[in-house]
Amino acid sequence: MAPFRILGIDHVVLRAMDPAALEKFYVEVLGMQVSDEVKDETGLLRACFMRSNEEHHSLAVFHTRAGLDHHSYELPDWNAMRDWADRLASEGVFLDWGPGRHGPGNNLFIFFHDLDGNWIELSTELERVEPGRPVGCWPHEERTVNSWGSGFLRS
Repeated sequence: MAPFRILGIDHVVLRAMDPAALEKFYVEVLGMQVSDEVKDETGLLRACFMRSNEEHHSLAVFHTRAGLDHHSYELPDWNAMRDWADRLASEGVFLDWGPGRHGPGNNLFIFFHDLDGNWIELSTELERVEPGRPVGCWPHEERTVNSWGSGFLRS
């Protein structure tokens, strides 16, 4: 296997003032399925994770000002993530967050910014969802976004 191989785009995360409306649009108009939701103590939807195949999410929406939150690329395994972190450091690109493990999706991650300030995630081990799995509900807290340490809550 070639070093520093990216398998493809893993997922895209959008920011929205009304994530429930976007969730409804992507489910009803585009036919996506909801894997997990994150709700605060009042029941307000703070994030939703949607899929178009067996992978946990290809699209997620976070409750905050509208725009792009980040785009993520799939790596083959944990060793590749380690190697990518070393490569980024050797290029003077330092990690902004991670390594860590997300609750929804159960994937390993690292985050950094590109030259224009876009937030990029490299990810591996994203959960595969079995048909008929009920929608999961997670609390809006740091351990949901990073079960290993500090979390970055968008709102």
